[in-house]
Amino acid sequence: QMPQGGIDDGEDLRTAALRELGEETGIEPESVTFLAELADELLYDLPDSLLGKLWGGKYRGQRQRWVLLRFTGSDADVRLDAHDPAEFMAWKWVAPDELPDLIVPFKKRVYRTVIEGFRDLI
Repeated sequence: QMPQGGIDDGEDLRTAALRELGEETGIEPESVTFLAELADELLYDLPDSLLGKLWGGKYRGQRQRWVLLRFTGSDADVRLDAHDPAEFMAWKWVAPDELPDLIVPFKKRVYRTVIEGFRDLI
């Protein structure tokens, strides 16, 4: 999946996006340029088989805001072990249209919407 995470109280979307990117990938803000954000929140529900099993059973799904950042660094700037515990085990660059094929089925619609929303910029 692509890096993602919550927005803390008092935090704006761009700040949260950069913080989450750093926490999950080790990429520093100096290595990205902000390009755009989707106008609308995207929603998904967990499948019935996962209800009560993820997030301590507290949530049924997620509301998400998406931003597009251009990576201006080098592959060496990606450091999955920058935070303990690491949130990802591996990473790779893929073409945007391949992303929905790589994500769990219940997030495919969200990923397709994100790609279409940013199509003119990627």
